[in-house]
Amino acid sequence: MRFLITIISVFLFLFSCTKVETQKPIDRKAIVDSAVSVFQQKLYKTQLDSVFNQYHFNGSVAVFKDSIELYRKNNGFSDFENKTEINNTTVFSIASISKQFTAVLILLQMEQGKLNLDDKASKYFKEFQKKEYENITIQHLLNHSSGLNNFGEKLMFKSGSGFNYSNDGFNALGKIVETVSGKSFDENMLDLFKKAGMKNSSTGTAFQGENFAKTYVGNSKTQKVIENMPKRLGNKEIGIPAGGVLSTIDDLHIWNNALYSGKIIKLETLKKFMAKSTERQHPVLGTMGYGLGIMMNDNKPVSYFHSGYVKGAPSLNIYYPKTKTSVIILSNIADEEKGKSAAFRPHLKIKEVSDMLENIN
Repeated sequence: MRFLITIISVFLFLFSCTKVETQKPIDRKAIVDSAVSVFQQKLYKTQLDSVFNQYHFNGSVAVFKDSIELYRKNNGFSDFENKTEINNTTVFSIASISKQFTAVLILLQMEQGKLNLDDKASKYFKEFQKKEYENITIQHLLNHSSGLNNFGEKLMFKSGSGFNYSNDGFNALGKIVETVSGKSFDENMLDLFKKAGMKNSSTGTAFQGENFAKTYVGNSKTQKVIENMPKRLGNKEIGIPAGGVLSTIDDLHIWNNALYSGKIIKLETLKKFMAKSTERQHPVLGTMGYGLGIMMNDNKPVSYFHSGYVKGAPSLNIYYPKTKTSVIILSNIADEEKGKSAAFRPHLKIKEVSDMLENIN
């Protein structure tokens, strides 16, 4: 931190001593912001390049401060068999990062007066019309406090009294979106992408584009492709609302900026989305708060994020509201023999670096 202050102070001194023919007001804040950005770019490059080298990371990582690109690196292959290199247009499976999109679709229906968050899910989804599930509300499904694990099973606890991460809960939300909107879930999601300005995003069942990163288990030397991707994301064990969105680094950057600036849902609604309503013990990232389809740091720096994992595709999308910074990490291979925690080590290291740099702002 002292080093950063010294650099900025010297920069300001030299600038103030420069003779100019026309005296104009000096925008010191702009100068400081520019100096900080240059400093951050250098630090991100040093630190994140090291992560790529250490873990032989196959994927894409980018850091944006509002509209400024602080860091971007693509490495490895989207198709190992054909040696197709990952680039800026590569489309990845983002797995459970999808949940924030599903949550926003529910919130948009709320804004239109078609549902309320405290409505019982059984009002819209007949499969919930059984005594075991009668007290589950839409809010409970959004923040994983319903007690539901797998649909049809006994609840793990009384609805609203705990936390259990449930893909089936989010797939039920997808059915509710379809019921109240009168359109398929894919149609709703594609409309949302258009509203946000995301031109290269789709769902696993609607995807007809190109540049999809095949997913693999294994490592850079030996790997096995996951068959039937991305269509398999629509299967019962995953589900499009829970984990079936496909996107790119640039589209997720667009999404973060649009969502957190109030361009997708109203600012009042956004506050509900971001408000901590439950607590999660993440198997990799530790203890954190959970809002409506989004996680947040309990400590500084303030950040909103979600991880995602489907077979062969670990991902992480982070947004720091104070500096409007997005950190996006997408990959298409995981060495499952070493466990999911090992697959997320690069993501965790990058989050530690970005948290550190946010704390010096």
